[in-house]
Amino acid sequence: MLENYLPILVFIAIGLVTGGGMLVTGAIMGPHRPDPEKNSPYECGFEAFEDARMKFDVRYYLVAILFIIFDLEIAFLFPWAVVLDQIGMFGFLAMVLFLGILVIGFIYEWKKGALEWE
Repeated sequence: MLENYLPILVFIAIGLVTGGGMLVTGAIMGPHRPDPEKNSPYECGFEAFEDARMKFDVRYYLVAILFIIFDLEIAFLFPWAVVLDQIGMFGFLAMVLFLGILVIGFIYEWKKGALEWE
């Protein structure tokens, strides 16, 4: 039974050795010339002028939710369409329920005004 896990352990070991090797090689061979400009905090090329913990407008999060809605819809719609004839009416109704939930989220964003740009 444990021999089934051997290929997985080999892949994990190869990944760890490869990643660790690259990090060590970069630390040893890479140039290390720090100066104040390199060590300064980076924010669009100029010094920070506000607190990083400021509040974001809720529309930012609503646009992110909108992206997730459409991304999930497409990710599940293509495989569902391919096997629709095999899964029958139960699969059709499950997808109708799924799309209904996504439409409710879309309507919520529409009502909140996330789709209107100023």
